[in-house]
Amino acid sequence: MPWKKFALILAIVVVCALDFHVIHGGKSAEKPESHSGGNKPAQAIPVKVAKAVRGDLDLSIKVVGRVEAWSTVTLQPRVAGQLESLAFAPGAHVRKGDVLVQIDPSLLKAQLDQARGAVARDQAQLTKAQADLARYTQLLAKNFVSRSDFDTFKANVDVAKATLQSDQAAAELAKTQLDYTRIFAPFDAVAGSPLVWPGAQLTANSTNIVVLNQIEPVRVAFNVPEDALAAVRAGMGRGDVPVQAKIPGDKSPSLQGKMDFIDNAVDTTTGTIVLKGRFENHDLLLTPGQFVEVNLPTTHLSNVVSVPVEALQSSSKGSFVFVVGGDNKVQQRYVTPGTMSGAHAVIDKGLDAGETVVTDGQMLLVDGTTVQVAKGS
Repeated sequence: MPWKKFALILAIVVVCALDFHVIHGGKSAEKPESHSGGNKPAQAIPVKVAKAVRGDLDLSIKVVGRVEAWSTVTLQPRVAGQLESLAFAPGAHVRKGDVLVQIDPSLLKAQLDQARGAVARDQAQLTKAQADLARYTQLLAKNFVSRSDFDTFKANVDVAKATLQSDQAAAELAKTQLDYTRIFAPFDAVAGSPLVWPGAQLTANSTNIVVLNQIEPVRVAFNVPEDALAAVRAGMGRGDVPVQAKIPGDKSPSLQGKMDFIDNAVDTTTGTIVLKGRFENHDLLLTPGQFVEVNLPTTHLSNVVSVPVEALQSSSKGSFVFVVGGDNKVQQRYVTPGTMSGAHAVIDKGLDAGETVVTDGQMLLVDGTTVQVAKGS
């Protein structure tokens, strides 16, 4: 019958399906058993490290300062007259004693000649008066002239002397005013842009001609908190206090100077006080008005343990560092930090010199993590 044949075929199909399931199902079950036997080792975290060191450390303050000219002068004429010429280029370096400005001297030269003529006249009149007095002195001895006439000639000599002295002073004044028609550089400086040009009429002690800035040396002015003042003064009591200045963006070494000035009052608004450092500036790298980064040492610490400031971490329990052991596993160790000095942090308690601390990569670390120290670290 057809249904018997159909049943036989169905039975054969079911048996084949069960055999396939047993064979392939067993193999797939064996795979996890073969992998579950071993645990994969934990991967080491790459970090950078540094050694804790013991030694002396100078604490310092880093602030922004501004360069000031050592001295600044605005040239003005001491006599009135017409500006004849300027003997400098704008922005040029001038030397002490160089002639910078020439005022038309013709009028003052004529006044000097007139004063010298008056002196010559007075000298002649004095000579005559002295000769007359000598002659009348002889006549008076012989009673050939009266005493009153003699006194008159004697007075004439005194008047001639006074007149000569007055006109000599006038001649000296005229000569001085003529000398003032040339204006000299009072010190080595850099000239600014002229404020007047040849042909301008100058007024004595009023017209500004040019501004000169002395830039060898210069001062750098900066403000420090008032609580640092005691340390600065203590340092100055021991000798010169070094000051470093660095031009922003300049990769050359910091410029070296020394403390030169402490203001006489603290600004009550900001709680800071103005200090100034002297820099010789022979290479002319510093320009008045320029901003610089100032580094001022304040306190010298002896025999302290310090680490790079990047190694110091903080949590709700306090400050800590990750210390790398000989097995390359880290220990989270809580420490007592001291003062900060630039790139270094002083550790008062909890760390010994020579121990290795992590400076980069702490975010992936916990106590006991295995680390891999980067080369060159």
